[in-house]
Amino acid sequence: MRHDISFTVNGEPYNIAVESHHNLLQVLREQLVLTGTKNGCSEGECGACTVLLNGEPVNACLVLGVEADGHEIVTVEGLATDGHLAPIQQTMIDAGGTQCGFCTPGVLIAAHALLQRNPNPSETDIREGLVGNLCRCTGYTRIVDAVFEAARLQRVSNQ
Repeated sequence: MRHDISFTVNGEPYNIAVESHHNLLQVLREQLVLTGTKNGCSEGECGACTVLLNGEPVNACLVLGVEADGHEIVTVEGLATDGHLAPIQQTMIDAGGTQCGFCTPGVLIAAHALLQRNPNPSETDIREGLVGNLCRCTGYTRIVDAVFEAARLQRVSNQ
């Protein structure tokens, strides 16, 4: 069964028809062709599909597309503004926080959400904020370093 939904993704309004059994990840990747959000496990365990739903990180594989009706979604593609990477995107590159890159979109979204809630996180805050995002390559140290640096840059730019 198809349902008409209206929602905003990365600041753009959409009115689309979605299948009742399709999850938000499928809607984003297959219908809107926003392929930055990755399908890692389809079970909500890895965090590769993390997006913001009304400002809160969620696993897009666990949210039905119809549940997005009337809501605001931000994907990794929506973090950059005016062609400039968000601080967390740039610091992940600079710190070497990516290796294979598969987990990176979800980590970036989770880190962005953390920094919106807490502009001066401790290492424990960062590790807890990223707890739902699995990375099999980096060992997390460089990811944590990147979040610390992004927090510092954001504090400096807000002064």
